[in-house]
Amino acid sequence: MINIIEKTQCCGCSACYNICPKQAITMEEDEKGFRYPIVDEEKCIDCKLCEKVCPIISNQKVENKPKAYACINKNDKIRSESSSGGIFTLLAEEIIDMKGIVFGVAFDENFNVMHKYVENKEQLKELRGSKYLQSDIKEIYKQVKAFLEQDRYVLFTGTPCQVEGLKSFLQQNYDRLYTQDIVCHGVPSKKVWQKYLGNSKNMKYGKIKNINFRNKKDSWESYSMNIEYDNYTYNINHNNDMYMKAFLQDLSLRDSCYSCHFKKFNRNSDITLADFWGISKIKPKLNDHKGISLVIVNSKKGEKLLGKIKDKCSIIEEVDIDETIKYNKSFITSAVQNKEREQFFKDLNSNMEFEKVVKKYTKNQSILKKSIKNGKRIIKKILRK
Repeated sequence: MINIIEKTQCCGCSACYNICPKQAITMEEDEKGFRYPIVDEEKCIDCKLCEKVCPIISNQKVENKPKAYACINKNDKIRSESSSGGIFTLLAEEIIDMKGIVFGVAFDENFNVMHKYVENKEQLKELRGSKYLQSDIKEIYKQVKAFLEQDRYVLFTGTPCQVEGLKSFLQQNYDRLYTQDIVCHGVPSKKVWQKYLGNSKNMKYGKIKNINFRNKKDSWESYSMNIEYDNYTYNINHNNDMYMKAFLQDLSLRDSCYSCHFKKFNRNSDITLADFWGISKIKPKLNDHKGISLVIVNSKKGEKLLGKIKDKCSIIEEVDIDETIKYNKSFITSAVQNKEREQFFKDLNSNMEFEKVVKKYTKNQSILKKSIKNGKRIIKKILRK
C-alpha cells in the first residue's frame, strides 16, 4: 500500500491512482494545493501494484547516448504561438498523420490545466504553449494503454515525472508509443494559481477568454504573461507578473521539485524539448529572438521521429549537448527551495491579498539579486585594471 510519509518522495504523477484495481486510491489536494494519493484501507487488497508502478520507488535506470539539436519550425504562425521553436507541433502532426493520438496539457473551462488527448491537427492549438502548473492526469494513463492495445500510435507529452509515471504504469514497452518530456523548472501549486486568477484587482475586467504564459510579442527572451478578458488585455513582463515571480523565485513549487528524481542526463523519454537558452553564446547566428527549440533525442525511436520532420524545419542543427546543459541547468539540477516558502503558503492561506503575499516574499530577493549583479560588475572592472 502506497503511504506518503515524506512529501518530497511523491511527484503526484498519479500512476498509483491509475493502476489500483479496486479504485482504493484517490488523489487529494493538501493545504498547499498539491495532489497526493490517499488510500481507502477498507477497499485496499494489498496487491502492492501501487508501489510497483511508483516511478520514485522503482527508480528506472536508462542507458543511452542522447544527442542535442537546435530546431525551428518553418511555419512562422505556429512558431509565434509556441513557447520556443514550435517543434512540439511538428512531432504531434507526424503522429496524427499516422492516424495516431496525441496527449498533452490544455486548459479546462476554469483555466486550470489537465491532460487530454486530441486526434486532429486543429485541436493541437489547445496543447501548444507552456503552462506553468501541474496538470491533472486523472485516468489518462488508462486511456493511453487502451489506445495502444488498439494498435494506435500514441504521442504522450508531459513533465519528466509524468512520462516516467506512464512508463511505470504500462509495465511493458510498446512499439507505437512515443514519449516527449520537457526541461522542467518545477510545477507550481494549483492553489497559488487560483489565488492569482481570483485577484480582486482583475475581476472587474470580466470573464477570462484566453491565457498565454509566454507571449513573445516583444521577444522570445523577454516574454510576458498575457490574459485576455472580456474588457481588457493584461500583458506584463514575466519578471513583473506576481504569479511568475513566485514561480521563478521557487516559492510555489511542489515539495518533490526541490529534490527531483527525474532531472537526469539519461532520460526515459524518446525526446526532450526545451527553450534553447544559451543559443546566443553557442550558435549566435541562429538566434533571431523569435524562439528556438532545444531538442534532445534520447532513443532510436526519437531519432527516427525527428528525422521525419526535418523537411518542415527551417533549422535543424546538431549541437554539443554538454555545452547546451551549461545554459539549461534545469535539465539536470533541481530548484533550490526558497527559505520563506512555508511562511509564503501560510500567508497565502490567510485573508491577505495574493499580490501583497507575493510582494512580501519577493521584494528582498530582487534587491539581493541586483546587489549580486552589481557586485559582479565591480569585480570584473577591478580585474580588468
